[in-house]
Amino acid sequence: MRRYILQREKEINAVTVPFELRLDDDDTPSRKMASGPTKTSKKALSRLYFRIVGLLGMLFLGYLAIASDLKPLHLGSKAIDSLAFSFNFQKPFYVVIIDAGSTGSRVLAFAFHSSIMNGNLVLDSELFHQEKPGLSSFANKPSDGMKSLEILIEKAKSVIPQSAWAHTPLFMKATAGLRLLPEHKASAILEECRKFLKKCGFRVSENAVSIMEGTDEGIFSWFTVNFLLDRFSSQSAKSTVAALDLGGGSTQITYAPDEENFKELEKYIHSISAFNNNMSIYTHSYLGMGLMAARKAILVPEKLPRNENGMIEVRSECINPIIKTSWSYGGKEYEVMGPEKGAYKIFRNQNFAGGDENRPIVRFKECLNLVKRHTDTIVNKPVGLNKHEIYAFSYYFDRATEIGLIDPFTGGEVTVDSFYKAALETCEYANTEQPFMCLDLTFIYSLLRNGFGLEPTTKLYLYKKITGHELSWALGSAFSVLQTEL
Repeated sequence: MRRYILQREKEINAVTVPFELRLDDDDTPSRKMASGPTKTSKKALSRLYFRIVGLLGMLFLGYLAIASDLKPLHLGSKAIDSLAFSFNFQKPFYVVIIDAGSTGSRVLAFAFHSSIMNGNLVLDSELFHQEKPGLSSFANKPSDGMKSLEILIEKAKSVIPQSAWAHTPLFMKATAGLRLLPEHKASAILEECRKFLKKCGFRVSENAVSIMEGTDEGIFSWFTVNFLLDRFSSQSAKSTVAALDLGGGSTQITYAPDEENFKELEKYIHSISAFNNNMSIYTHSYLGMGLMAARKAILVPEKLPRNENGMIEVRSECINPIIKTSWSYGGKEYEVMGPEKGAYKIFRNQNFAGGDENRPIVRFKECLNLVKRHTDTIVNKPVGLNKHEIYAFSYYFDRATEIGLIDPFTGGEVTVDSFYKAALETCEYANTEQPFMCLDLTFIYSLLRNGFGLEPTTKLYLYKKITGHELSWALGSAFSVLQTEL
């Protein structure tokens, strides 16, 4: 089993020592006093005075923390660490992660410092910026994709001091978008990215640009969620939550399984260490079960001819019969339409004018059957997932906000059945602005219910951010980078 270590070791003494007071032979206190204090020495003494006061304050808080129970100790540690940080006793660390996804490329620039109490890394701030489309869209001309990378690099440089650029590690990890491309095309894109990033000004190692394994993506996402929820403060894996990440090309599920389910899931169990907690984690990445990859598989089950515009014509039961829209995926262009013999349903108007409306609709049962054929291909189901708190993000969150299930700013709680009801209702409207919403919601419901075996009443906590930080694998990856790089 691979062993993941997401906690930086504590051997970086230069970071954990708050400051060093040193007097050279030629600068004894008596000599300074004899010659009289200069303007420069007064400033130095003033800074030293404030540092000593700060240190005494930290020692006092430490005494209060030690004299208290576990919870006050935790709060006391945070207070001491905040005070130390305000006095600039800790050196900041920066990491830049580029997430080259299937639908877009994102940059996350993180700033950390090392806790004065225990040496653990503390997240101070992050920058997030996204550019579309994803690099896989430039499979036939990789150099065109460097324009979006240039924008991402400039965004990162805007929040990191120039003096730190040469020491700041940068890693670019591509996910399912490149995994689904032919190997030679994916390699060409990666090579173009390496050449560009080597000149960007940040520290780029030989292995900094690569395609990320789905297992890493799942574990790093799970780490991010539980770190931001402060679930590692307990010594038990039972306090952690499950993480469901729905990307464009793949989807990941990660959680700490119960002992009774361990044997059944053993093939996908990995051993990790997070903040001195050794845990056994189940993670599985389903390539082709991302929202865009699934959409393509459901809409285009076989090769189809191109029309006079060079686009591939697609007709589907999951598209409203009056809709005709274009869609690009994997370097191909599609013209998507509803079935030639579409369905209509009479709805009674609720306004004062009265009368009935003969509305074009998607035959929901027919669409669900098409979708179910795809989600039923999931063989290795996440047994015991429903025993955990489940946090779902990425496209789970996006589609839920777009349909009004949760607040786009605060997130919220829904059930699996909420997606079913939303899909059923959405499929009865011809939404020209969101022509794939009926299909997407139907897929999400079927993935959760049929693919993962969740009950209709199972709760899902949907968020884009926790404590102001993005939910993605990038934060977990940044922790791993710092442990390796520093």
